[in-house]
Amino acid sequence: MSRPSPFGHPFLLGFDEIEQALDRVAKSGSDGYPHYNIERVPRTEQEPERLRITLAVAGFTREQLDVMLEENQLVVRGRQVDDRERHFLHRGIAARQFQRAFLLADGMEVLGADLSNGLLSIDLVRPEPERVVRRIDIGARE
Repeated sequence: MSRPSPFGHPFLLGFDEIEQALDRVAKSGSDGYPHYNIERVPRTEQEPERLRITLAVAGFTREQLDVMLEENQLVVRGRQVDDRERHFLHRGIAARQFQRAFLLADGMEVLGADLSNGLLSIDLVRPEPERVVRRIDIGARE
């Protein structure tokens, strides 16, 4: 049985992309690794208001991490290769791969990424949209 669409109302025109985005988010993996925070960084005199995604990626180097913008999706991948030459008596820190994706709204821009103390921070900004008001002339059909 399919669920009814919240965007099926006749007054909501052109929102099918939002419905597809919601479906994509619902189907995305709920692995929970790596853990992450999303914070709002307030506007300063020099910087606009930003969003910062911070992922806990302890044990990963810059070379083992990829941050990609694929259309309107921010994808962070981590790949570690298991070092076969090391002999562990106890292994509590797993060498594992991950992929974490964040769906971005139209107009969001990635400012940059930084890796420090095992935390990968990615800053995003949404430029203020220009308010558009336009009069539509009414023509006559004959």
